[in-house]
Amino acid sequence: MGLSLDALSDVDAAFRVPSVALMAVSCGILLAGYGISAALWGRMVLDLGGPALPLGAAVRVYMVANLGRYVPGKVWQIAGLAMLGRQVGVPPPVAAGAAVAGQGISLVAATLVGFGTLFGGSGPLAGWGGWVGGALAAALVLVLAAPKVFRAFVGAFFRLARREPPEELSGVHAFRWLVAFVLNWVVYGLAFQFFVASFGFGGPVLPVVAAFPAAYVLGYLMIFAPAGIGVREGFLVIFLAPYMGVGEAGVLAALARVWTTAVEVVPAAVLWIRTPGGRGPEESPGA
Repeated sequence: MGLSLDALSDVDAAFRVPSVALMAVSCGILLAGYGISAALWGRMVLDLGGPALPLGAAVRVYMVANLGRYVPGKVWQIAGLAMLGRQVGVPPPVAAGAAVAGQGISLVAATLVGFGTLFGGSGPLAGWGGWVGGALAAALVLVLAAPKVFRAFVGAFFRLARREPPEELSGVHAFRWLVAFVLNWVVYGLAFQFFVASFGFGGPVLPVVAAFPAAYVLGYLMIFAPAGIGVREGFLVIFLAPYMGVGEAGVLAALARVWTTAVEVVPAAVLWIRTPGGRGPEESPGA
């Protein structure tokens, strides 16, 4: 399935004029998703023996550090969290540990939600979505239930980041983290659903919601692509084309990149500007 100029030329002009109300809702939900991700990082810092961060401090540090995702390689966000976390009293090993463990579990959660793309489609795998998702969920339960297996699984992400897993890392909080990240990805997927709807396109809710995390995971695996640029869009076209055509899916995937980047980078840049170098985030751990 390819994206040709002929397919793009067939895109209805009205498609490029989104509903302002639905677009605003999608941006609000997406921003809330980023806030939830930041809160989860803050909670993981606490679970790993760090200080209890105010929500504002966690959001500020997490969002600014997220700018590192747009640099080739997968370690700059982690390095940013370690550096900025120290300014609010989080020891760098704890800040980086929460980030690395969070990335690993977040990818697992995104994969679980992403299996929803197998529902509602017309492909040969459509009828197997429930069975595949159920089998994967059962396997993950077994992994998270075994402390040694869980530590080995998350430890792989620490090796990629060239860091040692913190001693506090165990499977005690694994289920809570996984459930929280699954809900976080559902929020991201719902934001994408409203984004699609703002351009007048529909489709079954589950596969459209699931397309966003599924494309994210596949884009993340391509280390050479900063923030999965290009790869994520290609998979979004594959996932969305059955419901709206290749041309429309291609334009929508490209606009989705602008949408996610703007909602992430603009607030992060504002927070960065409001964080003078010598002062750090305004809130302190005891605020």
